Amino acid sequence: MYTHFQVLIIGGGTAGIMLAAKLHREQKHLRMAIIEPSKSHWYQPAWTLVGAGTYDYVDTRREEASVIPKGVEWIQDKAIEILPEENKVRTESSGEYTYDYLVVAPGVKYDLDMIEGLREALQQPNVCSNYIDPRKTWGVLLKFEGGNAVFTQPSTPIKCGGAPQKIMYLADEHFRKAGVRDKTNVVFATPGSVIFGVKEFAKTLMEIIERKQIILKTFYNPVKIDHQNNEIHFKWVKPGENKCVLTEGNNLQEHTVSDDTIVMPYDMLHLAPPHVAPDLVRESTLAVQEGPNKGWLDVDIHTLQHKRYTNIYGLGDVAALPTAKTGAAIRKQAPIVAAQLLASINKQPKPELLYQGYSSCPLVTGYGKMVLAEFKYDNVRDSDPLISRFVDTTKEQWSMWLLKKYGLPWMYWNLMLKGIM
Repeated sequence: MYTHFQVLIIGGGTAGIMLAAKLHREQKHLRMAIIEPSKSHWYQPAWTLVGAGTYDYVDTRREEASVIPKGVEWIQDKAIEILPEENKVRTESSGEYTYDYLVVAPGVKYDLDMIEGLREALQQPNVCSNYIDPRKTWGVLLKFEGGNAVFTQPSTPIKCGGAPQKIMYLADEHFRKAGVRDKTNVVFATPGSVIFGVKEFAKTLMEIIERKQIILKTFYNPVKIDHQNNEIHFKWVKPGENKCVLTEGNNLQEHTVSDDTIVMPYDMLHLAPPHVAPDLVRESTLAVQEGPNKGWLDVDIHTLQHKRYTNIYGLGDVAALPTAKTGAAIRKQAPIVAAQLLASINKQPKPELLYQGYSSCPLVTGYGKMVLAEFKYDNVRDSDPLISRFVDTTKEQWSMWLLKKYGLPWMYWNLMLKGIM
């Protein structure tokens, strides 16, 4: 078994597999390895649909061995330390590996202790998260009989920033079909100032929120869950103000416990857990050391090359990039990193191809309805010109629902993970 590789990849998720497949297609003789401990590979974008009872959970899983590209070695172990000065990676049980080039793509870590009481609350029958167990979410929706249905997200970056509201739109429709919507307050509480950062899509989403009579709470940052009393505490984070303002006639039975803390009762609660970079990155010299991106992998936002170690690249959710953390973003990032690596390996001029921040959020707004939000850096709309010729992707479309439920999963397993796109 080799212990030195031309290209060593940490992480066998979407980013690691797609890059390895792309490199292998371009240059079959490269000695490459992927360090990944998991036996399972998950198509997590479908978990929104699993949580709404319209997709089979077992269809989101494949054996990790089945997606590792042929010709690429799989080190089934966990990387625990990167030593960039020595071009070395230490693993949990199989020793050390050295590299010419390293690609860091371990994804993210859920930090359940960043919100007080979250870990305990998730053990309760009325608190759920599609990020952790979408099957439980569907069970919670089926048992819900009315009251405050609260959907929220943390102030940290999260995978697919639209996911916490997608399940809310589907839940709203399910509650109507189940006959409990008229005795339900559907609440979306976000630390952000708007429902979505790209104005063209935000306009449509606000129309949907008004049509569905969803209560939108902005500047609400979840900080504590009291599962014994079924209450969630939010810190009011609107700049320049230190008083929480209760609206909607206080039908939610909110109350304040301090100038900047508001408490909301819930009968069901869905939330995204706080995300952080894995310890391997966060506690290393590879991370951004200060500022809002502290802890995330410090890379150039256009080349994905590390800012201090030129033979290291970042890819996927772990990278400190001012765009959404999605599989669609990786689809555009992987060819950039592949081109950069091949140019260096083959001692060729650096490619002009640069990553412009493309990402996509397929915003499911109901059963059979979806808005395809595509954008790039600075929240600039970046919709596919071909699709846009036939479909207004800023509006709810049945065709986009079909893309989400059938087209994108097929593309993922058969094209993206094969390095074809």
